[in-house]
Amino acid sequence: MDTPLATAPPESIMLPEPPDEDQKINTINLPDHLVTPEVFHDPVRFNVKHPLINKWTWWYTKPSGGKPGETWSDLLREIQTFDSVEEFWAIYNNVPTPSILPNKSDYQLFKFGIRPEWEDPSNKRGGRFSFMFREKRNIDTQWLDLLLATIGETLEPEGVSEVQGVVANIRKGFTRISCWTRTTGTGWGDMDKLLALGRHFKAILRLKNGESLEFAAHDESASAGSMRARASFSI
Repeated sequence: MDTPLATAPPESIMLPEPPDEDQKINTINLPDHLVTPEVFHDPVRFNVKHPLINKWTWWYTKPSGGKPGETWSDLLREIQTFDSVEEFWAIYNNVPTPSILPNKSDYQLFKFGIRPEWEDPSNKRGGRFSFMFREKRNIDTQWLDLLLATIGETLEPEGVSEVQGVVANIRKGFTRISCWTRTTGTGWGDMDKLLALGRHFKAILRLKNGESLEFAAHDESASAGSMRARASFSI
């Protein structure tokens, strides 16, 4: 997979391609060239895992059923927490891709211990970069690219520590993909780091000339009561 990332993840967390269908079904009688020797041939290291730097939790928000008093938090479901490459692929290969999710549902991938909510203490002072795809042009590929960059720690440029998680909002007529940040860039030197992250995020999404990311603070979104808060700036 050809991604426009400036740097590759460290060797310890290089992300292999997911196994093809034959490997999923039967790993006993496969030709040698289809078998990973370290995993399948070594009885001692059969359960070896390739650890990630951070632990992540995959969340899903189901569409509202219209029940009286139902809140957004009532719709939020934790899918799985993982901290290895193998666990990531096990989840990814067994959940629907964004393009076939029902309308008004969301995917969220966040660092372990952070809920994908504005009110979470880790998110309260942050914001989000987002882009609204009006067409479903390769949305599944772009989402996977973003997931791999996020867990592979290549979404952030060197020296930046802003990423809380990434989100895909499935709506009628568009899909919004966002990157949630720890701050809004108000501290000394923080704006430069935030802008660097935005440019990197934009490259990973492979946006065309003239397509801009918008950044909005969570407190603005909370005041507006929706994700339609006025953007603080664009890249």
